[in-house]
Amino acid sequence: MYPYLKALHIVFVVTWFAGLFYMPRLVIYIIEANEKGASEKKILQDQLKIMLKRLWLGITWPSAIITLLFGILVTIYGGWHKIIFEKEGLWFLLKLILVVLLYGYQFSLQYLYKKSMHDEYPYTAQQVRYWNEVPTVLLIAIVLLVVVKQLISFFWALIGIFTLLFVLFAAIKLYKKYRANSVD
Repeated sequence: MYPYLKALHIVFVVTWFAGLFYMPRLVIYIIEANEKGASEKKILQDQLKIMLKRLWLGITWPSAIITLLFGILVTIYGGWHKIIFEKEGLWFLLKLILVVLLYGYQFSLQYLYKKSMHDEYPYTAQQVRYWNEVPTVLLIAIVLLVVVKQLISFFWALIGIFTLLFVLFAAIKLYKKYRANSVD
């Protein structure tokens, strides 16, 4: 039974992350549509909001909930809950902390979703681009913890993650410059 629960948990983690990665992109496109003419802006934003609503309510939230349910079952059937505060279970405790941060990120996207659906844009497209990198970092950290299960190795992985973050942010800035130059 355990391998099936674990497999289903992984499947829904994948679909959940698909939503977490794509949802901010749609918000960015909605914000950028504000720069278009009135009729084009309305057409684009209306279509993007339909896509956003279907993604958020039809895929992302259900996947987040099912991931949580299967995660609890995997924890119980795998006996992980018994070692969570033991030395050999510290990786699992840290993973749970990162997962809680991931659900916090989900709720921050819920805020963006509600604002976007009401034509309120508290952040620039550039700010949302930066925020869109959070699940990438959390995904890498969680996968490394689950596979390596050693905090010392995880320390070095964190250094790699921060390096990756630096590269991602630099790429976002370069892309912004490229877009500004190509518009001129």
